[in-house]
Amino acid sequence: MAIVFRPQGLRWRTGALLLAALATGCAQLGAPPYAADYEALDRLEAHNPGKVAVGKVQPTDPNDTVNTLRLRRARLVSPSGTFAQYLEDALMRDLGEISVYDPKAPTRIAARILVNELDLGVINGSGRMDVEVTVTRNAAQKLRKTYRGEIAFDSSYANIVAVPAGQAAYPRLVRALLRQVYADPQFVAAIAPSAQ
Repeated sequence: MAIVFRPQGLRWRTGALLLAALATGCAQLGAPPYAADYEALDRLEAHNPGKVAVGKVQPTDPNDTVNTLRLRRARLVSPSGTFAQYLEDALMRDLGEISVYDPKAPTRIAARILVNELDLGVINGSGRMDVEVTVTRNAAQKLRKTYRGEIAFDSSYANIVAVPAGQAAYPRLVRALLRQVYADPQFVAAIAPSAQ
């Protein structure tokens, strides 16, 4: 008896299972890993920032609205546990890339996510993230400002297209937010060695 592997049938079954999970609302999808915006980091590095620490990004409650993202009936989850931790990890990674991250530095960046949204739309999707960033040096506040990152992406009425598009867009949303932070002259001044 010959065993015949039918890749078409396997793809169809996998697609059907994904569609069934999305239809029942029980799908849980992981946000892709964050990848740095190296152009933004190069521009920040050119300003010769001082060493900085990163505080716990708030809110840490996994049930807070900013830590629960829905993509229609599917739930997007952070590989870090919460989206606040996802942002904290992204900040530490970025600052580590340009060799200024130091958990013991007296200059400290704190952040609180105020808005964290992905809207799949019908044809075009969008994302918005508002974060309040505070920079302190030995407990003296150097900066307190709210930044907004926004993105747009192709979407669809069909969940099988829209949901993966929204899932893939999340790291871009975090990059868009951090690009705004790193490009701000007030932020650059707050973490400069002269400000220390």
